[in-house]
Amino acid sequence: MSNTLQLAQQLLACPSVTPNDAGCQALIVPRLAAMGFVCETITAGPASGMVTNLWAKRPGTLVSTAQAASNSVATLTPAKTLVFAGHTDVVPAGPLQEWDSAPFAPNTRDGRLYARGASDMKTSLAAFVVAIEEFLASNPNTTLNIAVLLTSDEEGLAVDGTVAVCRALQARGETLDYCIVGEPTSVQRTGDMIKNGRRGSMNGRLTVKGVQGHIAYPHLAKNPIHLLAPALADLASFVWDLGNDFFQPTSWQVSNIHGGTGASNVIPSAVVVDFNFRFSTESTPESLQKRLTRVLEFHELEYDLSWTINGLPFLTPPGTLLDAVRAAVYSETGISAELSTTGGTSDGRFIAQMCPQVIEFGPPNASIHKINEYIAIADIEPLKNIYRRVLENLDDLVRA
Repeated sequence: MSNTLQLAQQLLACPSVTPNDAGCQALIVPRLAAMGFVCETITAGPASGMVTNLWAKRPGTLVSTAQAASNSVATLTPAKTLVFAGHTDVVPAGPLQEWDSAPFAPNTRDGRLYARGASDMKTSLAAFVVAIEEFLASNPNTTLNIAVLLTSDEEGLAVDGTVAVCRALQARGETLDYCIVGEPTSVQRTGDMIKNGRRGSMNGRLTVKGVQGHIAYPHLAKNPIHLLAPALADLASFVWDLGNDFFQPTSWQVSNIHGGTGASNVIPSAVVVDFNFRFSTESTPESLQKRLTRVLEFHELEYDLSWTINGLPFLTPPGTLLDAVRAAVYSETGISAELSTTGGTSDGRFIAQMCPQVIEFGPPNASIHKINEYIAIADIEPLKNIYRRVLENLDDLVRA
């Protein structure tokens, strides 16, 4: 059994249903501390200690440079910081009787490792740790600062996890240069896809007001559902932006409509519409809000409107980090990784607010959040090796 598989199984045995860490970070901290990481637990949440976050950092060797040709005085400049980020929490297992083996008793069969969190994303965490161990064994004097950021609040509300750690780091003046989030991004085989950005997400709740009345006397009432319908059709067909080379066009989708009293003979006094924007870097929350409001005002609706911004879009164009990751993938697998910004959101949206280069990279995602979640055992060591090769590539770049 490889070191990566062994640690993955230990993590998978922890029933860390969000927001419970269930001892996952306690398994990782001693291994990081043994490598010289300074480990800090940051708890947050409405109940004391409900969400467990870990920030661990190992400083690299300072880089010597010539200050000026005139005096040739050598100075020391801070090393670049690479962060491996992820989450220890998992979604609930669902009906236990539908699992072929217990979701928190990792089981290997037919060339696969089965457990809740096998792909999303405890195997990535194990691969992080072992990759760092192997890299530092060969490169104890690396110039890279290496950091690990873990949370138990990613699959849930995501308000007391990575975002809270980032606020704390920004308050103390911490700077980050590169970040790899170990989300399961691959499709068929580890290495075939890298997420180099994600769309933003913004929810809205629209309440259109009318006048309640008997359905047999519509002239004495004002049906808000009828009033909303033309505006809804306009919003559904509206072109918010055209996207760009990295992003699909912004999408507006209705998720819920609530109207009526439950009786079949009453015109309701209001209708409530829940909707969501998934938006590209071509739009901002403010621009989308203004455009939607203009449609409502054009239709002369009486309404209330509230907004919740779940995350801003981020994009890492080709450059130092992507070059290092794509080279690592190719060296390990022979695959030329595809870049993508599709899919949902991740904690990368929080880290990108203080780190200029953020990507997501991990194993195949076909089984995530499903009954009998698994990862192919053949994908585990290549994943670890790719993370180690990224460290090697970035260390070479920094030294150069």
